[in-house]
Amino acid sequence: MTLNNSIIFMGTPDFAVPSLKELINKFNVIAVITSLDKQKGRGRKVMFSPIKTFAIENKIPVFQPPNLKDPIFIKKIKSLKPDLFVVVAFRMLPKILIEIPEMGCINLHSSLLPQYRGAAPINWVLINGEKETGITTFFINDKIDEGDIIDRKKIKINKNDTAGTLHDRLMIQGSKMLSKTISKILNQKVTSYKQKMSSNDKLAPKINKEICRIDLDQNTEKIENLVRGLSPYPGANINYNNKFYKIILVKKTLENIKSHNNLFSLNNKLYLNNNFGETLEIIKIQAEGKKIMDASDFLRGNKL
Repeated sequence: MTLNNSIIFMGTPDFAVPSLKELINKFNVIAVITSLDKQKGRGRKVMFSPIKTFAIENKIPVFQPPNLKDPIFIKKIKSLKPDLFVVVAFRMLPKILIEIPEMGCINLHSSLLPQYRGAAPINWVLINGEKETGITTFFINDKIDEGDIIDRKKIKINKNDTAGTLHDRLMIQGSKMLSKTISKILNQKVTSYKQKMSSNDKLAPKINKEICRIDLDQNTEKIENLVRGLSPYPGANINYNNKFYKIILVKKTLENIKSHNNLFSLNNKLYLNNNFGETLEIIKIQAEGKKIMDASDFLRGNKL
């Protein structure tokens, strides 16, 4: 392995930070490309992406182009003469950018490709009740998550996993596998193979408001899977008495508790019934404009 080979890293959220940390300790990361800064809150405070914050702390040059096809930006990246692009949780790259590095452009994806191609694989494997998922590294082409696969690793989904806990496990495992993939590429010992895609592949489209709504005509298993797949963010929600509540964590109960209401309390516990009278106990809930809280704390300060 040589440190002479130069890498440009592309990413934005927390998920990408351990990968960048792993890379700067082992390889020659010469620059980072990340999303534009955002304004948040009432004061419209400028917020950096987690990757930008980490890059600045480690004195890595940062690029934030509004347009990835911008000629000035492309010219600047070419002048850096990168050998390899490494992408973790970024956005689709234009062909003109993909073709710059001599050793190619690779991506870390949080599913076992070709299954769950798309923006939200961690959410969808839980929503669909899968028992396992994984991580994949692959060479990027001009289609979304369809490039040749380099490495894959299966990871068991635990029965109590949420999108948050699974995200954190895949984030760490992914950073380690990504490092091994890069070592193979830089040492010219990499092999890859084409994905075998079919019309039956499960996909992972972006989560929208409609997906987040709890359908009370579903059985409790599907409702629980939806809650787990959207916890802690963006949260599965229910509209009850013209108020929106995000249901963050539930668990199965051993008995069905008869109630005419879909959301109700009994013996200082909070419950959700579907339209067939099947019951889930709510463990964590978030009312509009409030923080996530335990159901017992919620019941002390709120009336349904």
